[in-house]
Amino acid sequence: MSNERTGTSSGEDSSSVAGAAATAARSTGGPSRRQVIGVMAAAVASVAVPATAAATAARTAPTTLPANGVTARSRQPRATGTLFIGTYTSSGGPGIGLASYDTGTGAITGTGTLQGVGDPSYLAVHPDGGTLYAVNERQDGGVTAIALGENGDHTVLGTRGTGGSSPCHLSVHPGGRWLLSANYGSGNVAVHPIETSGALGERTDLVTHTEPAPGPGQNGPHAHQIVTSPDGAHVLAVDLGTDSVHTYRLDETAGTLTRVSYARLPAGAGPRHLVFHPSGRFAYMANELNNTIAVCAYDPGTGALTPGDPLPTGAGGAGDSFPSQPVITGDGAFVFLANRGHDSLSRFAVEDNGTGLRLLDTVPVGGDYPRQLALSPDGTLLFAANQRSNAVSVFHVDQGSGELAAAGDPFASPVAVCVLPL
Repeated sequence: MSNERTGTSSGEDSSSVAGAAATAARSTGGPSRRQVIGVMAAAVASVAVPATAAATAARTAPTTLPANGVTARSRQPRATGTLFIGTYTSSGGPGIGLASYDTGTGAITGTGTLQGVGDPSYLAVHPDGGTLYAVNERQDGGVTAIALGENGDHTVLGTRGTGGSSPCHLSVHPGGRWLLSANYGSGNVAVHPIETSGALGERTDLVTHTEPAPGPGQNGPHAHQIVTSPDGAHVLAVDLGTDSVHTYRLDETAGTLTRVSYARLPAGAGPRHLVFHPSGRFAYMANELNNTIAVCAYDPGTGALTPGDPLPTGAGGAGDSFPSQPVITGDGAFVFLANRGHDSLSRFAVEDNGTGLRLLDTVPVGGDYPRQLALSPDGTLLFAANQRSNAVSVFHVDQGSGELAAAGDPFASPVAVCVLPL
């Protein structure tokens, strides 16, 4: 039994997803948002996950734990990194692309494909590095867990239903015990417990955004991102359909969300993704529909987010370019933003201890429709998943100036919509 709420009403959760036969129905409220090519989705079987209690015991812990309670795999300097590439299988994507990359040159080498996961359009890894999670962006949304083998022998552990449609984002709570996901189509966010094995238990919560009213041209809420604040105290859900960001507290025993505040952005902004400054006091919001980025003040005590005035991206006007994802360097000095339509990357200097952004330049992304960005763990490489040109671009990041330099030709990857470097 799970708790599904638009206020306090309850509902049932399905224990697993066997795969949808049709691709996720896109809302008419955001025609510029995704533009997926495929019409019919391949039915993908998933391994059932045994039901567990809502409050699953934390992963086996060592004698001494870091602050977040999770032991991560060693991240010593190395010559080769691991790369996972999310795709739309309903649009011709092969599944989750497997690759390695040279940490010096940025060159990518394909190593295979992980099949058996339908429409894995967004990926996240557990803090201990042992389990990969993927959304199944379909009408009957799901989230899938994959155990990562040291030698690349990965195992699909199973899929759980999100209780909503077209999930497009997920993240792991820093403590490693809860998976958070955002259902774009149905405008709600879900919580699943993570078992000791990394597999997912039965959904413990589902919260629908019922206010504020939808923005111009929108037909309802469209949850686009769900992340935890840097201090772990709050969970924030960005909603494109209602031009808002909802802040929740997560009950880490029951796995339930309680809303504590929400912030409004300008009508028609279409907020998509935010990224926090390392200080935890500011966040930078990409607004997809009005082609802007905004500095948001964040109060760690209350969880309140206060958006500032929207800033230009340097990628033309609204309707010409659609920002997708911002990322920030580990030292908080630079923010990079992917611009679909303009097909560029904007580089911003972070100023005044995080309170300001200054546009430095835009550079061509080397592909068509950059859907998502990710920095390598050491911050020296920037990866861009180019959905329409079926490729991943790689850039060297100058550690002093933040300048971007292309690292060779893009790596061919069908329907690349998400890239996760480890």
